Amino acid sequence: MMDALFNLAASPLMPDPRISWLPVGLLLLVGIGFSVGTLVASSLIGPSRTGKVKESAYESGMMPVGNTKQRFNVRFYLVAIMFVAFDVEIVLLYPWATSFAGAMNADPATGNYMLASASVFFVLVLVGYVYDIGRDVLKFD
Repeated sequence: MMDALFNLAASPLMPDPRISWLPVGLLLLVGIGFSVGTLVASSLIGPSRTGKVKESAYESGMMPVGNTKQRFNVRFYLVAIMFVAFDVEIVLLYPWATSFAGAMNADPATGNYMLASASVFFVLVLVGYVYDIGRDVLKFD
């Protein structure tokens, strides 16, 4: 029994398992090469002069004034959380949509489960959106 499994694994029809790691290695090589190349190009091409103006804080072309420990309105954070919620929703919607059609055709019970779980997810996001509207987050004066 064990010999049959070993012979199956060493079959000439099966590719060498090290070849399946080739895309991963290539991706690592490209990522490291891009990072190192960007750092080297920045140090060679970029400006090297320093001074009082270059070392000062830059705030969208305006001189920074006032206290840096100023409190922000809570609306800013609620809008940021709302953005993250919708962003995550969109990111999760693409793979769900691609697998939903196949699941519905293969097994309707699995498709119905996927539809129910996505509906719960959308309802939770909708509850957060209604909460933000109730708190007047989207009304900027």
